Amino acid sequence: MSEKEKTTQEQQDTKTQKIDIKKLVSIVPPASELRRRQKLLREKRIRIKYDESLPEGAAKIPKDLAKMLGINDGDKIEIVVAGKKKFVFTATIIDETGTNYVYVYPAELEEKGVADNSIATLRKYSGT
Repeated sequence: MSEKEKTTQEQQDTKTQKIDIKKLVSIVPPASELRRRQKLLREKRIRIKYDESLPEGAAKIPKDLAKMLGINDGDKIEIVVAGKKKFVFTATIIDETGTNYVYVYPAELEEKGVADNSIATLRKYSGT
């Protein structure tokens, strides 16, 4: 082999190495993807519906809504109306999907002047 053939072969080898490195780099995810964590919602705006059949201090929450907020069956939840009136209920998960309604026992709410179908904020009770 002549010297020219050797240099052209070496150049071709270096080109293939560069291509291989680029392919490897394209497989590695960016740092932002490695550090990303899925956020768990802390609170959600919902509508309150009265349900006389529930026991006192109980609330029914749709399965999808409970999953978004990290609420399990039997957990304490807090419902806040107009940022001032706070109520604590025990959660019961129901199989209803795709709704933003929470069904509650109405006695305490009616005393405080909260109407059926009111907009409120739902969150997991923190105990403070």
